[in-house]
Amino acid sequence: MSFNIKRGSILTRRISRFWSLPRSRFCSSAFAVLFLFVTPGCSRKKPAAPPPPPGVEVVTVSPRDVPIYMEWIGTLDGSVNAEIRAQVSGYILTQNYMEGSQVKSNQLLFQIDQRPFEVTLAQAKARLAQDDAQLGKTDLDVKRLAPLAKQKAISQEELDNAVASNQAARAQVDADRATIQGAELNLGFTRIKSPIDGLAGVAQAQIGDLVGPNGPVLTRVSTVDPIKVYFTASEQSYLSYRRQHENPAEREEHERGLELELILADGSIYPQKGKFFTADREVNMNTGTLRLTGLFPNKDFLLRPGQFARVRAMTNIRKGALVVPPRAVTELQGSYLVATVDGQNKVHIQPVKVGERLGSSWIIEEGLKPGDKVVAEGTQKAREGLVVNPQPFTPKPDSANTNNNQSRSP
Repeated sequence: MSFNIKRGSILTRRISRFWSLPRSRFCSSAFAVLFLFVTPGCSRKKPAAPPPPPGVEVVTVSPRDVPIYMEWIGTLDGSVNAEIRAQVSGYILTQNYMEGSQVKSNQLLFQIDQRPFEVTLAQAKARLAQDDAQLGKTDLDVKRLAPLAKQKAISQEELDNAVASNQAARAQVDADRATIQGAELNLGFTRIKSPIDGLAGVAQAQIGDLVGPNGPVLTRVSTVDPIKVYFTASEQSYLSYRRQHENPAEREEHERGLELELILADGSIYPQKGKFFTADREVNMNTGTLRLTGLFPNKDFLLRPGQFARVRAMTNIRKGALVVPPRAVTELQGSYLVATVDGQNKVHIQPVKVGERLGSSWIIEEGLKPGDKVVAEGTQKAREGLVVNPQPFTPKPDSANTNNNQSRSP
């Protein structure tokens, strides 16, 4: 009880002191007390405003003609490839070309030691001279004995023997002349020349090596302007192509106008267009493919035999196709979906059937109609029934790149 009285006395004194303050200090203190009571009520937060609709980029689907491209893996090779071999045996004395350089037809590549062949030729010529002299003698014998045989001064057998000897001598002279031609030919083979215009490869034999007809290839020369590209098409593709072009004249005209593009290993496109050349006579039984050949101009020798490249050609034009950017299509467990936006800016998830996929577009076979607005950017934000803020689609540089137009089925 005494504690309460004491506490009350203290409180009484504090109140009395508060009322006894001057008016200015009293007002300030009253305002401070009022602020303490009012402030908690003012600090309450107002309800947050709903977030704005998420922005997405949409593209309006409209029919258009779409070129259909096909791509194949190709291997480059010379239009003509010549293996340079020695046709006679001998030691290489000189190499007369620069490896990897362009050579002309009939240009000297290697020189084999000629001396043994020169000796053989000289012997053949000497033998011809000897046998030619013998032929002259037998000619004289026949001319001398023929009148005597008519006069019965000699027997017919003697004349017949003289005629036979003459014919044998003439045959021997002909043989000697053929031997000389062979010796001259072999002497010429000591000068190993290029049979074609083209690029010469690295020499496989060195100066001083003994080479011959059964020896290794000395080098290779390839004509690379134009250069061939070999690529294979499946048997199904071949049959489909023939059914599309059953008329031989139309098919030939289509093949003449077919332009090929070459995509090199670094992704760049070869600046010159190629032409279809020919198809092989048979389908490979092991792979079920048909080998096709194209020709490309190659004046600066950028393309070399053995290179790999992708061959691309526009094989068809799809009329009135509905296409969307590839990013607009979502694959889910083997099915394909797109998000469309209706007139109230609500999202609807639409299943579709897709066709050929191109580098900058994907053909939609079923599920869309002209005029539909498809979400092309921001598909991760699109949910069924969600209200969005649609904006026109702006293709990105990578998605707008048409260098990778490859027809393929998903």
